[in-house]
Amino acid sequence: MKILMVCLGNICRSPLAEGILQNKANENQLDIMVDSAGTAAYHVGEPPDIRSQEVAQKHGVDISRQQARQFHVSDFDHFDRIYVMDLSNLKNVKDLARNQHDLDKVKLIRDATHPGKNLVVPDPYYGGRDGFDKVYMMLDECCDNILSELSHAID
Repeated sequence: MKILMVCLGNICRSPLAEGILQNKANENQLDIMVDSAGTAAYHVGEPPDIRSQEVAQKHGVDISRQQARQFHVSDFDHFDRIYVMDLSNLKNVKDLARNQHDLDKVKLIRDATHPGKNLVVPDPYYGGRDGFDKVYMMLDECCDNILSELSHAID
C-alpha cells in the first residue's frame, strides 16, 4: 500500500503526516510506504520547517531527512491513496485528476476522524509553535484511524 500526503508547500503538514503514518506503520510491521508532496513548488528540495521537525522529534518521529517536492499527475499512478490537508489542496489535486479512478484516490485527511464534515488541517506556517503542536495532534489522530482501516484492508 502506498500513501501520499499533500499540503501546499510540503514543509509543514504533509511531512508531519508522512512521518507519523510511516512511523506507526513501521511499529506495527505493516507494508505501507508513505510519501508527501505539495501542490505548490515554493519549497522544492528543502527540508521540513524546523518547527515541524521539532514537534515530530518531541513525539519520537524523525522527519529531518525529508525533502519537499511538488505533486505531479504521475502521483496518481504511484499511490493507492492520496490524503490532502485542506479544501484548496483538495481542489488543486482533483483538478489534475485524469479520470474517476484518480479522483477516487483523493480524500481530506480529517475525513479519517470526521467523515463527511469537510474539516481541514490548518496551515501552521504563519503562526506560533503551538499551532504545530495542534496540527501534530490532529494528524496523529487521523493517522491512527487510517492505520486501523489499512490494517484491516491489508489482512
